Order: sequence, then structure tokens, then C-alpha cells
Amino acid sequence: MCVVKAIIFFFLVIYAQHGAQGEIPKRTMHLINSANYKGPYIGVVIPNLFELNPLLQSPSFTSSRLTIDFAGRRFRFGTIAGKKVILVMTGLGMVNAGLTTQMLLSLFRVEGVVHYGIAGNTDPSLHVGDVAIPQYWAHLGLLNWQRNGDGPEDELALEAAGDYSRDYGNLRFGDYTSNISDNNVPNNLLNRIWYQAEEVFPVDGTPEERQHIFWVPVDPHYFNLAKRLKSLKLERCVNATTCLSTTPKVSTVLRGGSASIFVDNAAYRNFIYEQFKLSPVEMESAGVALICHQQRVPFITLRALSDLAGGGSVQSNEADTFLPVAATNSVIAVVEFIKLL
Repeated sequence: MCVVKAIIFFFLVIYAQHGAQGEIPKRTMHLINSANYKGPYIGVVIPNLFELNPLLQSPSFTSSRLTIDFAGRRFRFGTIAGKKVILVMTGLGMVNAGLTTQMLLSLFRVEGVVHYGIAGNTDPSLHVGDVAIPQYWAHLGLLNWQRNGDGPEDELALEAAGDYSRDYGNLRFGDYTSNISDNNVPNNLLNRIWYQAEEVFPVDGTPEERQHIFWVPVDPHYFNLAKRLKSLKLERCVNATTCLSTTPKVSTVLRGGSASIFVDNAAYRNFIYEQFKLSPVEMESAGVALICHQQRVPFITLRALSDLAGGGSVQSNEADTFLPVAATNSVIAVVEFIKLL
């Protein structure tokens, strides 16, 4: 299910929950109106509790004690370094990220969105514990799976109608066959997949007139501000005896990628790095990016690297060991970034 279809599904669920008129309960609507009167806010979108909790415990975050629960999401209000913020946790994956971001922007006066969390790493120049801030995000889970026997020169089904394209590269499964006994180029019944651009319907466009985008740019002003974080001091140790071998740093990078897939495979990691020159790879940021792009709301994502996706060494692939350091570093970076706004 693509992100746009998921948003439609969300509003159908709201319709079913709150009656034929799709009403928001009166008390909830009163809280929303009161909160919006005090806005606008920076929306801080967080994937999971292990990334949210360090921010809630940070001395830089002051809670206003206002929370608004709606449709399974909790919106927490407060300040970070004096800036008014709304914190909301999405849950795992692209659909959750897109739904939650759309809900945030539909319900509240939000001037910009800052998304943070942990990620896997595909970039050989980066290390576990580093914070990567990409300029562009792509959704790597929207695919056209080509029939067996067709090759890269064969037109995809519905390509002529503009639904699909061969613009963004493909993965041929036969290239990764192992234990080959001869020199023939192996085939695979799965053939190949082609990566696809998302359909988007911007708020300032014509309804039902679709546009396409693959690389979603973050806000250029936000990205320039993020460059000022390069000298930020980050955490290196989980405890007194478990530390990273390198000193973590903040890096602005070209690209990041998302799909509702946990990547723990070196072959695929190498492929997407070579194909797309990605740095962080994870499961939510492109969902946030696409919704903000469609709604014309400034956004940026900061992701701390918890593991080398599919890495072979003990340290590089121990997400469970270094996740706390990565989560802490993502919070350090997001707090300092919000101070710059």
C-alpha cells in the first residue's frame, strides 16, 4: 500500500469511528482549538519509544503537561530550548509514518516538521553512532516486479500510460545467485524489480492531477542550518566498558532511503549504495517526507546510525548493543537543531 492510499484509508477509519459526519469528539476538538490558539508549533515526529524517551528525559524539553490523544496517537506539547513543539510517535514503518504526519498537519498549526531517530548505514564513509542528515529522501518500497523472461529494454506493464517507468534503476535477482557451477549468467524466476516514483497530489496543485517524485528534497533553509551541527559533540559509549571505536560525528549527506523493510543483508546494502548513493536506510523518513512535500510544509530528518546494515564485524552490526548510543545521539542532534530555528 503506497503512502497516499494509506492516508485515504486513515480518513475512512476516522469516518467509521466518529459517525456519519466524521466528527471529532467535542472535548478533543476543544483541546485542539485551544492548542492551535497558542501555536504555531514545530512538529517533532519520532518513530518509536526508545527514540522518544530520551527526548522526554532531556533537560532541554519542558512539557506543558498538555497531551491530546486522537485516533490511537498521542500528541505531547511543550518546548525545546524555548521553541513550541508537538511531539508525536508514529510507530514502525512507512504507513504509520505517513498517517501520523498527515494527522499532525491536519489537526494542528505546524510551521515545520523535524523527524529524527536511528537508522542502518550503507555508506562506507560513516560509522555507527554518527548522525546523518540527508538532503533528499526516496521511498524504496514502491516497485514494479517484471515478469520472467523480460529484460531491461522491455517496456513495463502500464508504463505507456505513465503509471510506471524504468527511470530509477532495477535489481536483477539472478545477479545474486550463489554456488554457480558454470560460467553462464544465472537466471531467476523472480527476474528483476524496478524502483518507482511516488504519485503525489500537492495542496497547491489540481486535485486528481497526479505528479511524480522519487527524490524528495528537505527544506533548503533547514538543511543549511543543519550544516552548523558538524562540530557537535556526541556520545561514544554505552557504559564504562562498551564504547565505539570511532568518535561519532554529524554529517550532512546527499541521500537517504526508506521502505517498510529492515535491511540486514550486505548484498542488498551494497546494491542500494551503489545504485542510489544512499547513506542512512530505514523505515519511516520517506513517509514523513512525502506528506510534508505534498502539504508544502518545511521538513528535515536527522538519523543516528545504529548498525551497518548487514555488516559482518561484531561491532558494525550490533544494533542491539549500540542502539542506546544512536538514540541518544539523535536526540542531542535534534535538540541542537531546534535551537537553531
